[in-house]
Parts: sequence; C-alpha cells; structure tokens
Amino acid sequence: MGLLFQKADSDLDYIQYRLEYEIKRNHPDSAGQKNPVSVLKELSAMKSRYQSLYARFKPVVVEQKETKSRIYATLNKTMTMIEELQKQTDLELSPLTEEEKTVTEQLKSHITDS
Repeated sequence: MGLLFQKADSDLDYIQYRLEYEIKRNHPDSAGQKNPVSVLKELSAMKSRYQSLYARFKPVVVEQKETKSRIYATLNKTMTMIEELQKQTDLELSPLTEEEKTVTEQLKSHITDS
C-alpha cells in the first residue's frame, strides 16, 4: 500500500511540473480565466492533504494486518483444540460438506499467508 501512495505522490509531482511547464509555454497571458497559478496551488494543497491522509491511515493498515493475523491465529488454535477434543472423546462427526471443506482450506491458506 505504501508503494501505491509513493507512486501517486510521484505522479502528482510530475503532473504539477507538466502543468507549470505547459501554462508557462502556451498561456503566458490567460486573461479572463482562472489564474493558472492558483490552480497549481490548489493542486499542491490537494497533494498536501493526500500526504496527510496517508500519514493518518498508514498506522491503520499496520494495525489491520496485525489484527487479521491475531484473528487467524486464534481461529487456528480453536480448530486444533476442537480436533484434539474430538480425538480425546472419540466423537465421530459427520464428514465436512464441500462448502465446509472450501472454507476450511481458505482459512488455512489465509493463516499461512499472514
């Protein structure tokens, strides 16, 4: 996610540079229109707000990943405990349905991805 923000930041820098260049080259006197300099300042302000948002949400992304990892770890432990209880009590459960098998495999893959 950080790379996406860095790329967007770089793209905004490039757009600002190109706009400044094009305005200076093609529209030295743009009377009656919105001042191109103010448009560029607005772009700069948007970039600043974007950077601020990124700084605020970066810790949220980190916390989200950590929380996801803890949830998967807890679910994995719970599944292991259930399996052990089944073995200790000699309970015979009906086989998993295809949907249950799919969900179990998805959960295991998420656990190993984290």
